[in-house]
Amino acid sequence: MDTPVTSRRRLLRLGAAALPLAALGPVLPTAARAATGPTGATLRMPAETDRHVRTFMAWPALSAVWPSSLGAVRRDIANVAHAISRYEPVVMLARPGQAADARYECGSGAYYGIDVVEIPNDDLWIRDFGPTFVVAPGALAGVDTNFNGWGNKQTHANDAVAAATLLGQYGVQRVQAGFVGEGGSLEADGQGTLLATVSSLVNGNRNPGMTQDQVEQAMKSALGVDKVIWVPGLAGQDITDCHIDCLARFVAPGHVILDQPGPRTAAKWVAVYDETKKILQSATDAQGRSLTLTELPGPDRDRMRVRVGPDSSFLSSYTNYYTVNGAVLVPQFGDTVADGTAYAILQAAYPGRNVIQLNIDTIASGGGGIHCATQSQPVVPPAV
Repeated sequence: MDTPVTSRRRLLRLGAAALPLAALGPVLPTAARAATGPTGATLRMPAETDRHVRTFMAWPALSAVWPSSLGAVRRDIANVAHAISRYEPVVMLARPGQAADARYECGSGAYYGIDVVEIPNDDLWIRDFGPTFVVAPGALAGVDTNFNGWGNKQTHANDAVAAATLLGQYGVQRVQAGFVGEGGSLEADGQGTLLATVSSLVNGNRNPGMTQDQVEQAMKSALGVDKVIWVPGLAGQDITDCHIDCLARFVAPGHVILDQPGPRTAAKWVAVYDETKKILQSATDAQGRSLTLTELPGPDRDRMRVRVGPDSSFLSSYTNYYTVNGAVLVPQFGDTVADGTAYAILQAAYPGRNVIQLNIDTIASGGGGIHCATQSQPVVPPAV
């Protein structure tokens, strides 16, 4: 049975506060170009495994989204923040009226510190509404991907402008993308290759009237990538329209972790996995390399702490993990065999990092994971 929250993976529209795209700012350019660094190098979306300055997170704000679980999901978020703070600083966005509570919950036991900044938000999914950072030698910018509530499925008046506010507060140049998307729809290897699902980007609820080629060119321009490897995904079955960060992730250039659905997963998601595997097995990256695939099996839904059916919106994906400086944070669902297998696979894939498993059941009940709830600011490469 689902935890009683309004899931981000159900196709719901919450109220009239959703902003039309035109309200996000000036008319979007057809292909906004990322800025260049001081030597003229194009800013490029780095690999998440590159070193971070800090991790950004967001304090869950609305009881309408988490009607009976707001306290529990805030505890999950605080626990994730504390785990990250063992390895790097954390900045938590929070509404001004909720900042004191966020400071209280996050204030003790933080190793590198957890700072709370007063920036209004609607929900916790900062991967999607926050800036996607791009770097070049001596330069940093933040790409605003024009968050529109996953195609106006959820209220997002504050989340839609949070990226611009955050970048302004930290003095980081803002690049307005020429497409509408979310950070969870973008997976980069740091060497010019991007993984993405067609369903989450070439979709009339984000980019009406744009062809796949036009979306791709806009992504290449804003993110500094050379090649996009597209997989079909699946539209209309979850609020994200099948984000790539629950499906396939770069461990390193040329090496991809692929989410393998666990027992009692709905057949439609097994089909997504099968299609994705077939495409990645024959794909090459921007450097012409074939991809090495490592499969990461999901848990048995009958053996988790939270018992859910095959069509539940509970995100039982280990692949939605997050890499920080020196560690990998991954969910632990209570299926001891699958949890142990995920630990072993990720420890082998990331031998120089500690694998930290966390109970995030309330976050997962909302259809997201640790990666969805975080966004990294990369270290700027030294100027040449």
